[in-house]
Amino acid sequence: MTQTYHKKHFSPSNVDHNHAHVISHEHENKPITIGFVLLNHFSMVAFTGAVDALVTANLVQTENLFDYATLSLSGSSVVSDLGIEIATGTSIEEQLQSATQPFDVLIVCGGYRCQLSEQHKLTEYLKSYHKQNAYLGGLWNGAIALAHAGLTNKTRIAVHPDNHPYVREHFQDTVIAKETSVLDGHILSCSGPVSALAMMLVLVEHLQGNRIARAVKEILTCDQLSESTVTPITQPTDDAKYPEALKKVLELMRSNIEEPLTLEELLHYASVSRRQLERLFQNHLETSPSRYYLELRITYARRLLQQTNKPIIEVAIASGFVSSSHFSNCFKDYFGVAPSNFRKRSNQQ
Repeated sequence: MTQTYHKKHFSPSNVDHNHAHVISHEHENKPITIGFVLLNHFSMVAFTGAVDALVTANLVQTENLFDYATLSLSGSSVVSDLGIEIATGTSIEEQLQSATQPFDVLIVCGGYRCQLSEQHKLTEYLKSYHKQNAYLGGLWNGAIALAHAGLTNKTRIAVHPDNHPYVREHFQDTVIAKETSVLDGHILSCSGPVSALAMMLVLVEHLQGNRIARAVKEILTCDQLSESTVTPITQPTDDAKYPEALKKVLELMRSNIEEPLTLEELLHYASVSRRQLERLFQNHLETSPSRYYLELRITYARRLLQQTNKPIIEVAIASGFVSSSHFSNCFKDYFGVAPSNFRKRSNQQ
């Protein structure tokens, strides 16, 4: 008799940081291609922050979501603001001559010492992409190139504060955004290196959906700046509005992965009844305590498979499973593939 296989889905409280790792057997879509035009003295930090979002999106997904390439105005390399010469894949001169338009998104990378005056070949290139309804963007003061091309009229853009007077003087129909990063229609921009990542997270969400963006954000913004000199690393389930009893149980679960606590022990430490605890989980996390605990351990195991070379049995034990077969079945229920095959596929990315 053939056994019917029923795939499980993560509950809402755990789906965001696991969805991107679930093996999909659907037809893979063509990656979105992004071109970065590197101006002379472009901000290396802003550029790498933007690229990091794309690379991370590819790492947390089972298919390649983004491809990117670098372009110079002319020649085969550009010098960054750090004095480091960066080789580029192509140049705008070459692209204009070939009349090809390989990019879905085109982003101009500016910097503190970048030239602000119009560069006519860049203007021509940007206009050609605008006609194709492509997404166009600017890092630091890169959006000024879009303004020179007449693409920001009645549009909000973010640029470095030092360049606000220049924009006001030359582009009266362009609105300087109060935010450090903004997406207005098909125009995206940011004012500096820190906001470059924020801008790209908005783009990732817009093009690939909220779940992919949240997975990237979880990885790249755990140490984001705050007013405090010491910023605690937050957990995906942390919420200041949660009742204290629920917060305590969640912390107990996270602290006891290898040797899971029983439901009775959780009830005892949190000083709540079974009915109260089940109501707390259902109201705030839309799942049951036992299912949440299992998904937490499955998530922990998934990270061990990706980040260590531990044998499968050791991963199972470290995640609170008494046997490798039980672990393998539970893992496959959620991720659609056995742990060994999941690791193999992760290593190939």
